[in-house]
Amino acid sequence: MKNYAFIFARGGSKGLPRKNIKPLAGKPLIAYSIEVAKRCPIVDAVFVSTDDKEIAEVATENGAIVINRPAELATDTSPELLAWRHAVNWVQKEHGPFSLFVSLPPTSPLRAVDDVTAAIEKIQHKAGDVCLSITPANRNPYFNMVTIAKNGRVELVIQPQSGVSRRQDAPPVFDITTVVYATTPSFILQNDSLFSGIVTAVEVPKNRAVDIDDIYDFMLAEAIIKETTKKTTG
Repeated sequence: MKNYAFIFARGGSKGLPRKNIKPLAGKPLIAYSIEVAKRCPIVDAVFVSTDDKEIAEVATENGAIVINRPAELATDTSPELLAWRHAVNWVQKEHGPFSLFVSLPPTSPLRAVDDVTAAIEKIQHKAGDVCLSITPANRNPYFNMVTIAKNGRVELVIQPQSGVSRRQDAPPVFDITTVVYATTPSFILQNDSLFSGIVTAVEVPKNRAVDIDDIYDFMLAEAIIKETTKKTTG
C-alpha cells in the first residue's frame, strides 16, 4: 500500500492575495511543498487539490497530480476536512486504495523532508490515529496569557496548582503548525475532527514552522531562505 502527500491550495486568499503561487525567493510558494513531498523517500505520489486554474498549472509543472476541487469546498468558510474527504474519495476511485494520507499545506515552505518522514513513521508505528506537527509556543496560558472574567477582573487562562513566577517553570505548551499532518484515509472518512481519535505529534523548530498568512510572514520566510542559502553556498 502507498503513502500519498496532499497539498490543498485554494485560489482565494484574503490575507495575502494569490499567495499559493506568489514567487518566494524565485519560485512559487506551492512549489516548496511539492518538492519536499517528492524528495521524501516514503511518499509515493503528490496530489494538489485546488479550485484554481493557475495553481493547477503550477502544480502540474512541478510534478504533482491535480485534483479539481469543487467550488463549494473552496470558500473561506469551507471546513478543510471536507476537502480532505473529497481528495481521499477521488484518489481511491482514480488510483486505488492507499495506506497513509499526508497533508503538506503550501503555507509552510520551510519544512524539511525529515519532518514529513517522522510524521509518517509515527502513524506507521501505530503511535496514534493522527500525527500533528508542533513547535514551542511563545505565550503560555499558565504564565502570560489572560482572560477577562465577567466581573472585569483579569485572570490567567489556566490557573496553575502552585504559583509560577518564571515562564520556564510553567508547564510547556506548543503551537500546532502547518508543517505536516499525517493520518489514514479511513480516519478522514469516518471522523469529523482530527481530535476524535488518538493524536500524537512531531516537534519542529521555529525556523521550520513559519506559517505564511500575510506579507510579514512571507517576508520572514524569504529572509530565512535567503540567509540559509547564503550559508550553504558561501
